[in-house]
Amino acid sequence: MAIKLNDKYLSSFISACEYENIQAEVNAAAKTLREKSGAGNAFLGWVDLPDNYDKEEFARIKTAAKKIQDSCDVLIVIGIGGSYLGARAVIEFLKSPLYNNLNKKTPDIYFAGNSISAGALNEVLALCEGRDICVNVISKSGTTTEPAVAFRVFRTLLEEKYGKEGARERIFVTTDRAKGTLKQFSTDAGYETFVVPDDVGGRFSVLTAVGLLPIAVAGIDIDELMKGAASASHTYMDADIAKNDCYRYAAIRNILYRKGKNVEVMASYEPFSAMFSEWWKQLYGESEGKDQKGIFPASVVFSTDLHSLGQFIQDGTRSMFETVIDIADTGDTFTIPNDPANIDGLNFLSGMDLNEVKRKAMQGTILAHVDGGVPNILLELDARNAFTLGELIYFFELACAVSGYMLGVNPFDQPGVESYKKNMFALLGKPGYEEMKKALEDRLEG
Repeated sequence: MAIKLNDKYLSSFISACEYENIQAEVNAAAKTLREKSGAGNAFLGWVDLPDNYDKEEFARIKTAAKKIQDSCDVLIVIGIGGSYLGARAVIEFLKSPLYNNLNKKTPDIYFAGNSISAGALNEVLALCEGRDICVNVISKSGTTTEPAVAFRVFRTLLEEKYGKEGARERIFVTTDRAKGTLKQFSTDAGYETFVVPDDVGGRFSVLTAVGLLPIAVAGIDIDELMKGAASASHTYMDADIAKNDCYRYAAIRNILYRKGKNVEVMASYEPFSAMFSEWWKQLYGESEGKDQKGIFPASVVFSTDLHSLGQFIQDGTRSMFETVIDIADTGDTFTIPNDPANIDGLNFLSGMDLNEVKRKAMQGTILAHVDGGVPNILLELDARNAFTLGELIYFFELACAVSGYMLGVNPFDQPGVESYKKNMFALLGKPGYEEMKKALEDRLEG
């Protein structure tokens, strides 16, 4: 495996007998997942996806990606939550957070429809001026406010720029297989469509067309991504947490949670990991945060955040633990130059690779935080490539499901997400919400 869980920094926080005592719960959760007998079992399509994905659609994704690469300067990906986070996370992790600024043969990729910001929408529109554009709209229903508004805007832009016939060739839709407003509209308009599987929830959908089309447009090898995920799915079968790092991670999280550690901080040492942490936060936040339970997922990028949140992590309330992503080979090197005047007093670093400085900073930080009472889990990755990232995606998805069942929640629903929508629709005057509108307005004025 390209991923290894190193738990040596947990020895002062978790005893051997605690691992032994929680094994039965891991067994039960794993059995529930494999037998598909637990809550949310209608949304377990991701479990076997790395082997059982639709090969015909996979080929169409590659063809569409090549068409987009050949016909446009900019791809606008419209979606919110799991409809965009996974794709953006993979692109930034494997390419760069500055992907759009790179000298490359693939289109720039901008993400829209993930906020209700006039400024953000205007900025993306401005970036499209004078450039050839394609659009990939991703929505199960087509009626979610944020992406629906953005699709209105960009569909109109394409039709005005290319005509309806020309726009038809530049709009790619990822939606429900057979039903829903967007599916019907796309069929009538003649857009090429891809499927959001019925049995895969949004936050688990990065390895479906939801994530794979934008990822392929960026020039990333989606075959390798799926091979990595398949490797993980085959490896993490044994429920024994002494042999299964994925289930061991789930067990550790639950042991620490029961000790009052209800905040998990994902710590990385590379800026390209920032959006991956955002994907991870949605995965765990939406899956576990319900029924007044759950571990709050947070993230930092060190060493940057050592000069801000580092103080709190070191000396603040002892409610957290860290999961550190350590990538052995990022593919980049940089030798620190010598300064004859040694103005900064750092000539002891001259000739050293910056990666070595980063490693010592990571090691020093882990030791300091452990000494400060913060448990640290270390996830060691061999390299920064599509195969390893595919493994890591599946690792976190599987651990999330097992951890959620151990926590006693349904890891695959998100009832709390609907609360704000109902209030927003009522306040905006959506038909059918008249009584609710009045009640909410009275509360706001009170």
